[in-house]
Amino acid sequence: MKAITITDVARRAGVSPKTVSRVINGEAHVRAEIREIVTRVVAEMNYRPNVFARGLSSSRSFLIGLFFDDPASSYASSIQRGALERARARGRHLVIEPVTFDRSDWQERLDDTLLGLRLDGAILTSPICDRTDLIEAFERHDVPVVRIAPGSDLDRTPQVRMDDRAAARKMTEHLLSLGHRDIAFVLGNPQHSATERRWLGFQDAMTAVGLTPDPRRVIQGDFKFRSGLEAADVLFGVDPHPTAVFASNDEMALGVLVAAMRNQIAVPRSVSIVGFDDAEIARMAWPQMTTIHQPNFEMGAAAIDMLIDRRTGAATTEGVICRELPFELIVRSTCMPRIQS
Repeated sequence: MKAITITDVARRAGVSPKTVSRVINGEAHVRAEIREIVTRVVAEMNYRPNVFARGLSSSRSFLIGLFFDDPASSYASSIQRGALERARARGRHLVIEPVTFDRSDWQERLDDTLLGLRLDGAILTSPICDRTDLIEAFERHDVPVVRIAPGSDLDRTPQVRMDDRAAARKMTEHLLSLGHRDIAFVLGNPQHSATERRWLGFQDAMTAVGLTPDPRRVIQGDFKFRSGLEAADVLFGVDPHPTAVFASNDEMALGVLVAAMRNQIAVPRSVSIVGFDDAEIARMAWPQMTTIHQPNFEMGAAAIDMLIDRRTGAATTEGVICRELPFELIVRSTCMPRIQS
């Protein structure tokens, strides 16, 4: 049997879920007739509210929500570790919540979550942090939000980010400094705003030395291993193949590496391969991956600090809503100077 939600109660009573929450929690400013209707509907439907949230004596929950579209990704897990450690250190609890937009009732489920948990704040990660309807849901529930690496409405909420464009430019400059000119680029998921920024950084570096990226060397991926594998099959299926491949994240770079081995193309002697993120797989691969270290752990921790400091009034500079953290080029074993033929 499907559990009765606060949204179900609100629908039958003809009020908003927030009004139901106010009645359940005994808050003032609810008309007597509305309170009576909601109380009757709650009894008729045998609704059981969130006992934990309802029993709190304070208006604070000391809970911070971390919202992802894919909590299992390496990107998500590294942000989660940073947020979790910082939340514990600052006396808060972290709640991990996936948001599944392919469900028709995702907004109702989110409303139930926000009403039940009474979050002190929320962290929204890319790409869902650019969903206007999602941001509006948190605004309706008066839940402060910090976004990680958004690409739109940059003045709408506090945010933590790194300079993806500058990082991609630096990686491309590294390949150029090794003598590579025939460089392929594997794009990431088009729904992620970072995809465009990394592509622009690649173009910046190529243009600076008088090169125009060859459209045949630019392959669409989706930040997943298989898309890197498939992109590499295209790139290595022509003669000559590129001397270097820059994949927009490490998962795709690993796919390119596996495809090179499958095609008996020596790495890095015959082709240099680089990634982006510095995920654990970049260090587990053999040869180990040259990549950009993205400070995901630090961004998760910084987002917690921003939420707590704004909540407690401890923020030192009013009006500063963006914190940019540094990246680092990590040179390992998957690239080397181009061998002249």
